[in-house]
Amino acid sequence: MHNHFNGLKTAGLFGLIWVLLLGLGSIIGDGRYIYIFALIGLATTFYSYWNSDKLAIRAMRAYPVSEAQAPAMYRIVRELSTAAGKPMPALYVSPTQAPNAFATGRNPNHAAVCCTEGILGLLDERELRGVLGHELMHVYNRDILTGSIAGALAGVITSVAQMALFFGGGNDEDRPNPLALIGMSLLAPFAAMVIQMAISRTREYDADEDGAKLTGDPLALASALQKLETGTRRAPLAPTPQLVNNSHMMIANPFRAQDVSRFFATHPPMAERIARLEAMASGTQRH
Repeated sequence: MHNHFNGLKTAGLFGLIWVLLLGLGSIIGDGRYIYIFALIGLATTFYSYWNSDKLAIRAMRAYPVSEAQAPAMYRIVRELSTAAGKPMPALYVSPTQAPNAFATGRNPNHAAVCCTEGILGLLDERELRGVLGHELMHVYNRDILTGSIAGALAGVITSVAQMALFFGGGNDEDRPNPLALIGMSLLAPFAAMVIQMAISRTREYDADEDGAKLTGDPLALASALQKLETGTRRAPLAPTPQLVNNSHMMIANPFRAQDVSRFFATHPPMAERIARLEAMASGTQRH
């Protein structure tokens, strides 16, 4: 379905993040605890995935809306979910003027799409349709699961690395080479975070492409992204821990550019996303 091999990229990036986790386990206790670290990764992933909708909605202080309260949003999402042959998610609005939108939930049957008051006031209906198509494809591509796994594993790697550095990796008999331990403990969390951000950027490209196919209007999403780039610069969100943990779900980077380096950006460059959508509309593909 995707023309940029993003599925293979995502699988490769997940392979790297698991290598980091198991690598940490292999140098602590001479590898005897490697299965424990794998189990910790799985348990943390499951918890994050199961509660992803509650965490994201709470972080944005969003409230559920009825069809009477948000008729255009309801009409668009109903039409697009019907066209996709998928369940319609619950709809929420966040009371912030920062223009953005996100999707969350553990699967298409238990999902939510949220728009901020800012984006509803900024975009026209055609552009909003493009944005909602993008968010629905995050749900239907199960990107919430993908993001939850990446975030949970990166968090486990960071916690394990800190414990290993602090406690020294065990007793004198099973303590690893100190240089290897220090190097792995310092570099693994950094590498895990970079990989997590790369996974997020890859999934954004897929949601752009698949959302544009769902709506049949790549230029509508391109126009929306152009407005969002300007709008998020004018009204950025403060990078609180809760929002940072959920920012990868949003259609546009909600923070000021100087608050997040390119390595740790959760979104691809907006100009590149727009260029790809324009290429779709003209019948060509950018690789």
